[in-house]
Amino acid sequence: MHRALVAHPQPADWAHRLIVSITLGLAAFSGQIQAQPPGSTPAIEATQIEQAVAALDALAPDLLQRSGVPGMAIAVVGADRVYYSRGFGVRDIDNLEPIDTETIFQLASLSKPLSSTIVAGVVGDGAISWETTVSPRVPELKLASPSITDMVTIGDLLAHRSGLPDHAGDLLEDLGFTREQILPRLQFLPLAPFRASNHYTNMGYTAGALAAARAVGLGWPELAEQQLFDRIGMSRSSYRFVDYILDPNHASLHAYVDGQYLPLYERNADAQAPAGAASASINDMARWLQLQINGGLVDGAPIIDPEALLQTQIPQSISHLPEQADQRAGFYGYGWNVGYDDLGRTRLNHSGAFMLGAATTVTVYPGEGIGIVVLTNGAPYGLAETTAASFFQLLFEGEADPNLLDLFFQRLAALWAEERDFMRDYSQPPLDPTPPLRNNRYGGLFSNPYYGLLVVAEHANRLMLWLGPQMMAFPLSPWDGNLFVFETTGENAVGLSGAEFHLDDEGQVSAVTLERYNKFGQGRFERLINTPLFGGW
Repeated sequence: MHRALVAHPQPADWAHRLIVSITLGLAAFSGQIQAQPPGSTPAIEATQIEQAVAALDALAPDLLQRSGVPGMAIAVVGADRVYYSRGFGVRDIDNLEPIDTETIFQLASLSKPLSSTIVAGVVGDGAISWETTVSPRVPELKLASPSITDMVTIGDLLAHRSGLPDHAGDLLEDLGFTREQILPRLQFLPLAPFRASNHYTNMGYTAGALAAARAVGLGWPELAEQQLFDRIGMSRSSYRFVDYILDPNHASLHAYVDGQYLPLYERNADAQAPAGAASASINDMARWLQLQINGGLVDGAPIIDPEALLQTQIPQSISHLPEQADQRAGFYGYGWNVGYDDLGRTRLNHSGAFMLGAATTVTVYPGEGIGIVVLTNGAPYGLAETTAASFFQLLFEGEADPNLLDLFFQRLAALWAEERDFMRDYSQPPLDPTPPLRNNRYGGLFSNPYYGLLVVAEHANRLMLWLGPQMMAFPLSPWDGNLFVFETTGENAVGLSGAEFHLDDEGQVSAVTLERYNKFGQGRFERLINTPLFGGW
């Protein structure tokens, strides 16, 4: 049994900081209350629930209008009933079709607790355990240490304690690499201490869940249908992008650009299906949340083994250590953030975020038998978390803080900006830049083990680079000397990034470093041949 909790010394990646920000927001309304031991909290009265639910009809449209997000859907669920399920706003600002309770949203990382429920079903059936090793079932997964590759378990990967760095493999996905291409390339990333660190990884989580599916001879979407969706009537749910995008009643993504939410992108996350590719209606998510509250039962029928499900909801690793002794630590189960409020109540939550235009969240108080799911079709700037936190403020305290939306927006805006912390500032061009060399000095083939082949050549009188299995094209613009800039792409785009060419002792270009792809030291590409490539290739 690998039940030792593991700790990450400080919240060093955006996922952990997001967890901390959300936790602070959820606790903002009770921060002055003296903590009480578990079991001493007052019971929730039926009238409290009725009043909090009734307030949503006015609260939700107000938050939606203030945020600028086009639409959202909300469900409030108890052990024996769905108290509330409603859609607000529009699916797409271009067609203005209304959101209803059957509108399908992309869940982003809210897929994770949904997926751990499915894995718990396989565990409960006896086909695997949380301690089942992954390598025999997912041999394409390779880590930097062969021994750790052999030892890593399903539980290790679903609790983010494998040692893989934050969001390992996500940039490969942005460049068009498939899951089969990404998993073996993880061996070129540095590992933190095994089972003694916690870093949030979509591709690691995906490999762990795939091991469960392959143990019973199924693909992941098929396992989800057989183990969960078909059994509890989640007919509007899928882990296939095609099912979402072809459904006429789906909510389009809306990115946040210059203060507006715009439907600019689509996000096919099939490569990381268990970690981020699920889509569902709010009615379907209410059914799933009722299963969580009822310990694996739906309408009195056993669906998921209660002991296996419980393991997903209790701490399996330490995701955040406090900076002061009077602060609370953060924990991660299997697909759930596990925390405790100021009255000692256990709180489970998880958010999902696509910067291309989706934000979702779920919060459950299992001891009180109540939870909320919020799905939105706008980039993650706090509407989903504010709605959930405001509901629990209404439930526990009788009123919601009107400043909470601004608080979340400020925290999340700062959080996303921190993704550029390891990069140069390109907001202002240099006043007196050094001229670059002639274009023909830079052209050639470059490579590294993680990202593969990089081509630099002149095309239409402009220096370009091509990268990834589909050879995605990136125009280069001179910045200062041998430093050029290009616009990044995909879910993890951060705007302008540098491409810095390095010269050898003879003044010849010998390598190039792509700044955005160098966070873990994998962004340097060595030149393979010295023959310049010009006029296309």
